[in-house]
Amino acid sequence: MLFNSFEFLIFLPVVFILYWFVFQRNLKWQNFLLLIASYVFYGWWDWRFLSLIVFSSIIDYSCGLRISKTKVPSKRKAWLMVSMLVNLGFLGVFKYFNFFSESLAEAFSSLGYELNALTLNVILPVGISFYTFQTMSYTIDVYREKLSPTKDAVAFFAFVSFFPQLVAGPIERATNLLPQFYKKRKFSYPQASDGMRQILWGLFKKVVVADNCAIIVNQIFESPGDFNSSALVIGAVFFAFQIYGDFSGYSDIAIGTARLFGFNLMQNFAFPYFSRDIAEFWRRWHISLSTWFRDYVYIPLGGSRGGTKMKVRNTFIIFLVSGFWHGANWTFLVWGFLNALYFLPLLLMKKNRVNTNVVAENRFFINPKELLQVGITFILTILAWVFFRATSIENALIYIRDIFTGTLFSAPGIDLKPFIFILLLLVVEWFHRDKKHGLMIENLKITPVRWGFYVFLFCVILFFGAQSQTFIYFQF
Repeated sequence: MLFNSFEFLIFLPVVFILYWFVFQRNLKWQNFLLLIASYVFYGWWDWRFLSLIVFSSIIDYSCGLRISKTKVPSKRKAWLMVSMLVNLGFLGVFKYFNFFSESLAEAFSSLGYELNALTLNVILPVGISFYTFQTMSYTIDVYREKLSPTKDAVAFFAFVSFFPQLVAGPIERATNLLPQFYKKRKFSYPQASDGMRQILWGLFKKVVVADNCAIIVNQIFESPGDFNSSALVIGAVFFAFQIYGDFSGYSDIAIGTARLFGFNLMQNFAFPYFSRDIAEFWRRWHISLSTWFRDYVYIPLGGSRGGTKMKVRNTFIIFLVSGFWHGANWTFLVWGFLNALYFLPLLLMKKNRVNTNVVAENRFFINPKELLQVGITFILTILAWVFFRATSIENALIYIRDIFTGTLFSAPGIDLKPFIFILLLLVVEWFHRDKKHGLMIENLKITPVRWGFYVFLFCVILFFGAQSQTFIYFQF
């Protein structure tokens, strides 16, 4: 079920009414309702894949209990490995099996040996990369004794399948989200109203910014040879805002929806295109995934504690793994490799933690130095996004090559309307770059102005929302 669908427009109020008006006094029934609602939400796409979520939940719930019941290190590690192998096994079969099989066949073919690739005719389950990482965080934290295992199966199953963030995050830690299922929740009007504002802003970013950009981006990337250099540049810029509007828009809707039910999810985006270097960008982009890899991969490998070789090795590992998490294609590995190259000089010069504050802090206007830093970071990010969007490394290289031709300053010959929506996005988020989301204007004292902007945004969504496009991160 899509957030921007008619079905969800009916689904959400029904669940909300049952949750607060029928089961308000009984926490267990509220959790059970969320569990059933989450299964309906996911099963609306394809009910057969519910079995994967249920099975994964059973395995991790059981492994968590088993880990806590023994003090023998080898047995504790064995139960952890069961959890890891099941979850990563699902990812391997559904997401990566065909990639490795075809890559192996191509490798043998290049050596003069013909090898038929064994492929599986399977559909990639929506959100499998998100909920497997979320449930793995539970068993890992239980193993590390950072979290006590739960004996409340309903709460745990609801945590794994919580519908607002089930298919595209944020990837919640068990230490943050699971305890919220234990506590009695009371309706909070300020929390719910802020959730509605975040949902409205998320819909604007998705339906207006991302989907309008997608129309142009799809045309250009499907046949880049038909467009001149200036159009290719604009196509790359539009994709940068398409993926940002699409993914951060989903996160805003997810976080806002969770707040309607009394839950607080982690911030997943913190205005990343206002970053002054790549290190800051990755502290602000897909925060739940970046911190997941930091805590469960980078730090266990040694992080930045070792010598230069270890730092370089760990940096490349973390970015390559992050790239591969996004999809079974060499283009994602190149995207990760490029970001590692961008990040490496900052790490080696110990400047990766320089820009930890908000750009132009306590000022409205950005100074020339910061503007240059933001501009360079954005250009580097766009260059990497070309590989992320392209269907192959060869196509990405051709795309970048064709940018630098004699037509760079020619008229692009494409619809530039999305620039208007991008400008509105940037202006609103610039004013609120130190907030949790772009529409935190509850402190605006002039009520008619505040509500007027809500109505304006709603009308923009209604009249300028493009034809619905599938959320990009559903494929991951």
